[in-house]
Amino acid sequence: MIKSPVTDEDTKPGHMTTGVRTLMGDPRKAILKLGMPMMLAMSVQTVYNLVDTFWVSGLGADALAAIGFVFPFFMAMIALSTGLGLGGGSAISRKLGARDKSAADNVAVHSIFLMLVLTVLFTVPLFIFAKPIFLVAGAGKTIGLAMDYGRIIFAGGILIFFINVASAILRSEGDAKRAMYAMILGAVLNIVLDPLFIYTFGLGIKGAAWATVLSLGITAVIIAKWLFLDNDTYVSFNFRGFSPDMSIIKEISRVGTPAAMQQLSMALTMVIMNLVIIAVNNTDGVAVYAVGWRVVMIAIAPLVGIGTAVMTVSGFVYGERSYKKLMPVLIYAVKVGIVIETGIAVFTFFLAPYIAAVFTQAESAAHITGDITNFLKIAFLFYPTTAMGLLSSSLFQGTGKGASSLIATIIRSLILTPLFAFLFSYYLGMGLTGVWWGLVFGNVLGSIMTFGWVYLYVRKLQAHVPEKLSVVHGEA
Repeated sequence: MIKSPVTDEDTKPGHMTTGVRTLMGDPRKAILKLGMPMMLAMSVQTVYNLVDTFWVSGLGADALAAIGFVFPFFMAMIALSTGLGLGGGSAISRKLGARDKSAADNVAVHSIFLMLVLTVLFTVPLFIFAKPIFLVAGAGKTIGLAMDYGRIIFAGGILIFFINVASAILRSEGDAKRAMYAMILGAVLNIVLDPLFIYTFGLGIKGAAWATVLSLGITAVIIAKWLFLDNDTYVSFNFRGFSPDMSIIKEISRVGTPAAMQQLSMALTMVIMNLVIIAVNNTDGVAVYAVGWRVVMIAIAPLVGIGTAVMTVSGFVYGERSYKKLMPVLIYAVKVGIVIETGIAVFTFFLAPYIAAVFTQAESAAHITGDITNFLKIAFLFYPTTAMGLLSSSLFQGTGKGASSLIATIIRSLILTPLFAFLFSYYLGMGLTGVWWGLVFGNVLGSIMTFGWVYLYVRKLQAHVPEKLSVVHGEA
């Protein structure tokens, strides 16, 4: 038995939040209780991305292509902030599983500190060097539109960083509902503001960016109130006399750095895919990819929601050393994910022409309707197997194996997907269609490999730790 360092005051029922009680119960029930709100939140969030693309599509194919060139860098900001959030959240969950609340509080404070540092280091250079960055990325004739949209998004980077890190802290203590409310609020605000800023106020592509930044700002204020003013979270913050502790920074970084690099690798994949597309097609192909990939993100959004639950629950289970619960948690989550994604895949396949038509209503974009339809009717094939790869990576992150999750993502996103895309499109002469088949083959093969890897990891973990080595719930 491991003695709990938490005080009697910390374990009183009045102090214990509903989220923490959920984590201390049946892990599979916790997956549903935490996963369902996040599934809804991620779905709404990605629907916003699609609606945003819809409104911008009215400005023409060049505007869509411009967003396509900005999107990888926007994803890079999401990557760093999400990575930091995952690193901090994973550490907090493990501390709570070990019944060490004071350590969890310290991790939360360090997460906010690191968030501020990363914001300055990343967003300022992006804002200053936006033009040469977009030129290198191949923006060409769309450089002006990419600059108009990108610089506003980069200026609002602090909001992106704070929301992702703060939401991860809420989720780490089982408070998935408020994290859901924040994400849904931001998405709904953006959906409402987009047409006003783009068309009513006549701001064009700049309007889409301003709508995003304003909605993020309102969301950030609400989350800050929950964390720092309401004082009703289990994890608490005390910034007085704060001094960075390298041991805590290293613990956050052990998952956070690989997670950020993992997200960045996916953003880099988009840049590489854009270059492959331009090599075999033109900027119209980038516009097709920009629209199609946002539809894909909506399709796999439920998996991202389930993944946050898997990371939190597996981190808690790992912290209390109940290792035999890990694989049942993953298998259960993967089954749920496969069922959901199969349904979405079928839905996407049959509605592909109608989805494509929605985003090509402008006369200048009508000529890419068939290409978007073709993309959607190929990409749907990898949705179900994505559950195996994405949720396996979440378990790696939850148990502190961030590097393993990163390696799996690099193999899938940076090696297999571009490799197959290049082979099919160039060597087999399949053109743009070959790029889409490369996406399918790379993602399916990579996901299966990741699942096999995590299975072997858990088996090894169980074999080397005595079954009786576990924390007794509620003991101090």
